[in-house]
Amino acid sequence: MYLTLSHRQSLSSKSINGSQPQEAHFNRARASLRQALSWYSPRVRASQRQRQTETAALQKELAVLKSTLDKLDQGVIRMAVFGLVSRGKSAVLNALVGQKILPTGPLNGVTQWPRSVRWTPTTGKTQVELIDTPGLDEIAGEARAEMARTVARQSDLILFVVAGDITRTEYQALCELRQSQKPLILVFNKIDLYPEQDRQKIYRQLQQLGAGSTKGKRLEQLLSAEEIVMVAAEPAPVEVRVEWPDERVTYEWETPPPDVEQLKQKILSILNREGRSLLALNALVQAREAEASIARKNIQLRQTEAEEIIWRYTKYKALGVALNPIAVLDVLGGTVADLALIRALSRLYGLPMTGYDAGKLWKKILTSAGGVLLAQLGSSAILGLGKSAAAAASAFESPTILTAYAGSAITQAGIAGYGAYAVGQVAQVYLEQGCTWGPLGPSTVIQDILSEVDSDTILYRLRQELEQKPEKG
Repeated sequence: MYLTLSHRQSLSSKSINGSQPQEAHFNRARASLRQALSWYSPRVRASQRQRQTETAALQKELAVLKSTLDKLDQGVIRMAVFGLVSRGKSAVLNALVGQKILPTGPLNGVTQWPRSVRWTPTTGKTQVELIDTPGLDEIAGEARAEMARTVARQSDLILFVVAGDITRTEYQALCELRQSQKPLILVFNKIDLYPEQDRQKIYRQLQQLGAGSTKGKRLEQLLSAEEIVMVAAEPAPVEVRVEWPDERVTYEWETPPPDVEQLKQKILSILNREGRSLLALNALVQAREAEASIARKNIQLRQTEAEEIIWRYTKYKALGVALNPIAVLDVLGGTVADLALIRALSRLYGLPMTGYDAGKLWKKILTSAGGVLLAQLGSSAILGLGKSAAAAASAFESPTILTAYAGSAITQAGIAGYGAYAVGQVAQVYLEQGCTWGPLGPSTVIQDILSEVDSDTILYRLRQELEQKPEKG
C-alpha cells in the first residue's frame, strides 16, 4: 500500500505539530529517572556496611533504572516480534530492514533465542531495535514463556505475526502479551499463499476479532481493526512464462520482492506521531515498578531505624505536651511534631519531602484514620484547656489543683504519644504507596502524558491499562 501525496503531507504536518509535546514527554521522563537514581542511591552518610547492604538489596532495581535511563538517552525504541513457529517472524524483520540478516528456513524453530538488529527508518530521528524471538509453541514451553514475558516487558512496541486464521494457542498468546500493556500490531503474513477472496475473508475475520464479535473475553481490548496489517514478507516463487524473440516459450521460477509496505507505513506513522511519547511512557512504567519494589525493600531494610525514629518523636511529643501549660500550644506543638516525624521518615527512606508535602500527607492520614486521630486532636484541645486552667490556678498553690494539673498532663501526654505513634505507623504505609508520586514521580508523569495524547493514537487505547497505579499517598 502506497500513501498518496496528500496523505504523506498530512502525516508530515501531524508529525511536526506533535513533535513538541513528544519532546516534553520525553524530557520529563528522563528527569523523573534521573531524580529516582539520585534519591535511591545508597546514602552517603550511612556506614560502609549499611551502604553495602543497601547496594546488594537494591542492585536489581537500580540496574533497571540505570538501563532504562540509558535507553532513553540513546533514543532507541525496541520493537519485538512474536508468533508461533513457521509464521515468518524473521522474514518480516528482514523485509523491514531490507536485508536478509536473520536466518529463515522451511524447518520449524530456526530462531532458537532472541536476536536483535538495528533499523534506521527513512524518516524521523528515532532508532529502532528489532527483536526476533523463538516460536511461542516450541519445546521448553515454560522457559520460553518466561523469555517472552521478559522481552515484552522491555519492548516499546509488539508485532504479533500470524499466517491465516488465528488459532486457540495464538489467541492465548495474544491475551498474555496484551497484559504487558504495550501497543500491539497484528501482522497477517504470507498473504501471497491465499487467493484474493480467501485473503479478504481471513482479514475480515481478524478485524472481527479486533471488534470484539468473537465469543470469550472482551477481544476489543486485545487490538483494534486499525492495528491489523497484511504482508508477504518472503513470497513463494511463482512460475513465469517467458516469450523469446525466436518465438520460443519457456517457464522460469521467480521470487517476487517482499511486500511489507503497509506494515512499514504503519510503524513509521506511530514512530513519527508518538514514538518519543511511547518511549517515555514505557520507561516510566518500568521505573514505576522498580521504584515500588525499592520502596518495599527500604521499608524492610530500615524497619529498625524507623521504629527508633517513631518512638523518639512519640516521647518528644508526649513530654512536650505534658510540660506545656498552654492549650493552644499543645495542639500546635503536637502538629509540628507529627510533621517533623513524617519528614524524618521520608528522609530515612530516601524520599525528599517539603513541609507542604508533609502537611498534605498528615491531613490524609488524619482523614483516613477512622476518626481516631481526629478524636485525639479534640481530646488534646479539651484536656489542654483544663490543664491551662489548672496551671493558672496553681499560682495559689492548692494541692488539689496541682493534682488536677498532673492528671490532665499525664492523660494528654498518653493521648499525644499514641497519636504520634499512629501517625508514624500509617506514614510508613503511605510513603511506600506514594513513592512514585510527586512532581516528577513516574506515576504523576504517566498520568500527565496520558491526559495529553490524542484520541486517535495507539497510546490512547492503552490509557486504562497504563493508568493502573498504586493508591496515591
